[in-house]
Amino acid sequence: MSRALIIVESPAKIKTIKSFLSDKYVIKASMGHVADLPSSKLGVDVEHNFEPAYEIIPEKKSVIKDLKKAAQSASEIYLATDPDREGEAIAWHLARALELKEPRRIQFNQITRSAVEEALKHPQDIDGCRVDAQQARRVLDRLVGYKLSPLLWKKVRKGLSAGRVQSVAVRMVVDREREITAFIPEEYWSIIATLTKEGHEESFEAKLHAVDGKKIDNKKKKIADKAAMEAILAGLHDALWQVANVTRKEQKRNPAPPFITSTLQQEAARKLGFSARRTMVVAQQLYEGIEMGEAGHIGLITYMRTDSTNVAPEAQQESRNCVMERFGKEYLPEKPPVYRSRRGAQEAHEAIRPTSVMRSPEDLEKWLSRDQKRLYDLIWKRFMASQMSPLILDGVTIDINVRSCIFRATGSTVKFPGFSRLYTEGADDSADEEARRTFPAMEPGERLNCKEITPKQHFTQAPPRYTEATLIKTLEEKGIGRPSTYAPIIHTIQERGYVEQEEKRFRPTELGILVTDLLVQYFPAIMDAGFTARVEQDLDQIEEQGEDWHEVISAFYHPFERSLHTAEKEAEKRRPTPVETEEVCEKCGRKMVIKEGRFGKFLACPGFPECRNTRPIRKTVGAQCPRPECEGELVERKGKRSRIFHGCSRYPACDFVVWGRISTEHKCSRCGGPTAVKGSEKRGLTYTCINPGCSECEGAGNIQAKPTEAVE
Repeated sequence: MSRALIIVESPAKIKTIKSFLSDKYVIKASMGHVADLPSSKLGVDVEHNFEPAYEIIPEKKSVIKDLKKAAQSASEIYLATDPDREGEAIAWHLARALELKEPRRIQFNQITRSAVEEALKHPQDIDGCRVDAQQARRVLDRLVGYKLSPLLWKKVRKGLSAGRVQSVAVRMVVDREREITAFIPEEYWSIIATLTKEGHEESFEAKLHAVDGKKIDNKKKKIADKAAMEAILAGLHDALWQVANVTRKEQKRNPAPPFITSTLQQEAARKLGFSARRTMVVAQQLYEGIEMGEAGHIGLITYMRTDSTNVAPEAQQESRNCVMERFGKEYLPEKPPVYRSRRGAQEAHEAIRPTSVMRSPEDLEKWLSRDQKRLYDLIWKRFMASQMSPLILDGVTIDINVRSCIFRATGSTVKFPGFSRLYTEGADDSADEEARRTFPAMEPGERLNCKEITPKQHFTQAPPRYTEATLIKTLEEKGIGRPSTYAPIIHTIQERGYVEQEEKRFRPTELGILVTDLLVQYFPAIMDAGFTARVEQDLDQIEEQGEDWHEVISAFYHPFERSLHTAEKEAEKRRPTPVETEEVCEKCGRKMVIKEGRFGKFLACPGFPECRNTRPIRKTVGAQCPRPECEGELVERKGKRSRIFHGCSRYPACDFVVWGRISTEHKCSRCGGPTAVKGSEKRGLTYTCINPGCSECEGAGNIQAKPTEAVE
């Protein structure tokens, strides 16, 4: 009996879908893209309407052969790739590679029985407009990358790359660094009074708010120096402090909307310390499905590449039932909340949410790795909170008159916790939160006692460097990139050596500044955030209104080509300054310098070309070689097939070796030395003492650790 064939992108999806579909379906994976532009040449015919020359990816030829064989005996063929532009393009390439006459496209935002069965009932044609939008993006990025990168090789250094979006992201980091460097701090003062109500011992603080009727906001109007501060202070201690006005106001705070890709990446960075790439890897695992014993493989969240805050009605109803059961009727808003997506969002998509809120993080703990559990917990709580009642505060503002000044005390108390009982959104950069203070009952005209007046000197602060969260937030606000691009952008600009992280904040490298300045000088349009955002809007127009993608490429390419010719003729060579180290060249005695090649940083003799000595930079782990007679350090090395091991820095004089990872945090309970890490976070980690002289000690062998004690 012939069976229907369903083609998905990854093997993980197969397990989940098989767990609830009958045997009448055969499910196979394309293993991602099966066709793309060739890697060895441009692959775009700029002379003939920018037609792309797609090729089957060499390592996917066996996959195509297997799929063709399965297709020959299939009663029907369904292409079930991801529900976005890239997934649509993969389905289109599959249809061409398999020579399907009437390809049937199905898509679902979550891998659940109901979603997949519903999709199978309503197969559709491949969306040509969506495919065209993805083709336009691919061709555009290929033209920029393959044309600009050789220019950078000639003018800066071999092995560099440029990209339509990544280069703008680097420019943002460079521009912010220059703002910081050029920033001149300005002095200003604040004045805090510590007051009590007559007959009360409990004190409260009030801050100088206005002088002579003019508000002190530390921007347009500020106390500029010590002399101005002292002039205000003169006589305040002995003056009459009197309540001028008391304002009480109920304040309502609505919950944050459920996650979209960018906000998930931002919040995971703030609360979990995850990089954008790590967030997306773990989210992909939760989406595709987790093995849960007798229940089988279950997809736990909806599709994680989305910019829509829409929520399916059935998911809202389930969450309302759960809120009622867990927290009570008062935590349930009268109507399900509706959140507005940003302009240009794909409204056919849903927000990121659990496929069922009835699967709480606590229920799933034994099935999930540490990272999976933490991210699922974040997604579950954010979604549940988004469907709950607002937080209600009792806010109070007290204005106090003293001579020509007004001091103001503000505070609030929680009247009803609402969604905050479960979840509150993280904040970027230590933003000031409203004080949660209580005050004794006061009425206008009451006198107050001043116990202390404290002046404080401040200086205006330069704008902070970007974190992963704030860089992604800014990219989204400026309309640069799309949900699927944020994590690759962040990863690429670090891998290329254009930016580096210092205390979890990005700063540009000298290389990043050189490349940015060159591109800004000769390609101002490409490096302009507004231009990049307009390109994204053009791609949306292709998808939504069927505009000709060739015209979009043509309008971009011809001015770009003229700029490229100018840069090739006029741009001067720019080389990063080599960084000198204390490492001595064993061949000629010079101090070696750090250089960068296409495979990363390495040590090189500055005497090139007379001396061509180079060697890798050894990454130490902060641990001494445990052999008593050796004073070397343990350094990370790579063996065959890139297998990591740690050896002594004095090799070959000392040949001590430990395979795998080293932990300096989990020390041997007997000798206090570092341990080797084995196992996995899900099944548990084992820490074994690496000290040869400690092998007979009790506790020096296996030191068991729970999965939650994973090494970051």
